[in-house]
Amino acid sequence: MASKGARGFKSHLLRFHPTKPWRSRASPGFRLLHQSFSVGARTQSAFYMENYYVYILMCNGGKPYIGCTNNLEDRIIRHNKGYVPATANILPVKLITYIVFQDKYKAYEFEKYLKSGSGRAFIKKHFV
Repeated sequence: MASKGARGFKSHLLRFHPTKPWRSRASPGFRLLHQSFSVGARTQSAFYMENYYVYILMCNGGKPYIGCTNNLEDRIIRHNKGYVPATANILPVKLITYIVFQDKYKAYEFEKYLKSGSGRAFIKKHFV
């Protein structure tokens, strides 16, 4: 049983209803994708949320390239085939590291930080 908070709302975030999709109380329009799968004799369920990746590539000239995407494998392939104008002239590129975020806005904020002066110093100290 969920307890009631200061404003009389129940403290749990998800409300389950057999005929309606699961929704978060915090944002009524947000839907979680749900899938069931079998592991051994039990059925497990998993929630899938889209991940966002901030990645650091080492370019041919020795300079790091910082980017953000929601499909890391495809993006690295596109970089190496020369489809990305920013790295087309400095091929090949090598993936140094990547950081996974579930929130798109935090991923883009972190990418912006890494492209700043202190962020580039952070990259040199920790990754290169």
